[in-house]
Amino acid sequence: MQETILSPESGAGSTADDTTIEVSIWRGGDTGDYQTFTVPMRASQTVLDVVTHVQRHLDPTLSYRFACRVGVCGSCAMTVNGRPRWTCRTHVSKVVENGRLEIGPLANLPVIKDLATDMNRFFEKWQDAKGTFVPSMTRHDPVEPISPASPERRAADAAIECINCGVCFAACDTVRWNEDYMGPAALNRAWTLVNDVRDAGNAERIFAVAQGGGCHACHTHQSCEQHCPVALNPTASIAGLKRKTMQAYIRGDV
Repeated sequence: MQETILSPESGAGSTADDTTIEVSIWRGGDTGDYQTFTVPMRASQTVLDVVTHVQRHLDPTLSYRFACRVGVCGSCAMTVNGRPRWTCRTHVSKVVENGRLEIGPLANLPVIKDLATDMNRFFEKWQDAKGTFVPSMTRHDPVEPISPASPERRAADAAIECINCGVCFAACDTVRWNEDYMGPAALNRAWTLVNDVRDAGNAERIFAVAQGGGCHACHTHQSCEQHCPVALNPTASIAGLKRKTMQAYIRGDV
């Protein structure tokens, strides 16, 4: 059952027009329903602005996450009209459809409440993929010069800007089908470390990503690349891991 709550600015009995937006927002946990609010349309308005208006003026019990508001932290990611996005960088004028928006939590993650999801599963996949830097030197050793033009550094640079927002994880069909799959972000992180010549953990990392939920579970749909807010291509990183794990298999290392 949908409930309509009118904004104080809109007046009793009004409906969405060119000055307002009808916004359906997910309420509850994994089981719940959408609740509809009428929100005023503003110039240069973002989806996060809309959610904030609802929480501050219409229903203070609405739960959601945000921090920086300028596209740095990634914590405001939600599902907007069926697509995972950073809501602070998504202007309403670009996504509104017939004066309406539908805003839900990220897919493929348990819902804590309303628009806030439990990210534990996402970060546990990073641990599964051995996504932690393992130093090969101590602080007492001289700093090792790394050429920005080296093939390894260029491969790492192409994938290193991930900020853990979870958009690719929410967009991935394989994550939806296979609960063991590590996911695009975790495997993308593994790829950056595989190409970091200072790292000493690659033997264990290659073994980890070669397992059933690792890189070979990727179906190469490229949903991660299409949705990544910082234009990374985790599919390319995963393809690199597939090559590395196959080479390791031929050598008898995995």
